Amino acid sequence: MNAIDLEVPGMRCGSCVSHVTQALQPLAGVGRVEVDLQSGDVRVSGELAQESEAFLAALTSAGYPAKLAASFSSNAQPEVLKCAGIRNKGGCCG
Repeated sequence: MNAIDLEVPGMRCGSCVSHVTQALQPLAGVGRVEVDLQSGDVRVSGELAQESEAFLAALTSAGYPAKLAASFSSNAQPEVLKCAGIRNKGGCCG
């Protein structure tokens, strides 16, 4: 099992977490998608067959431009924030 860590800054609420997860889950070999809403970090783990570009492209297509992350906080607890109704920020709020 291997993992890739991503930074996804456009997430604002539980719906964003769902959209990000739905964008990544269908990719070959993905076993688990962990999202830390507060920090914007996403860890994808499993028997990943593709390069990081596939994950970045899937997120961009879903409206969540991302980049490779330097690290992922394994102590982070999932947090669901209420959508502030921010417009033109991407994701579900834009």
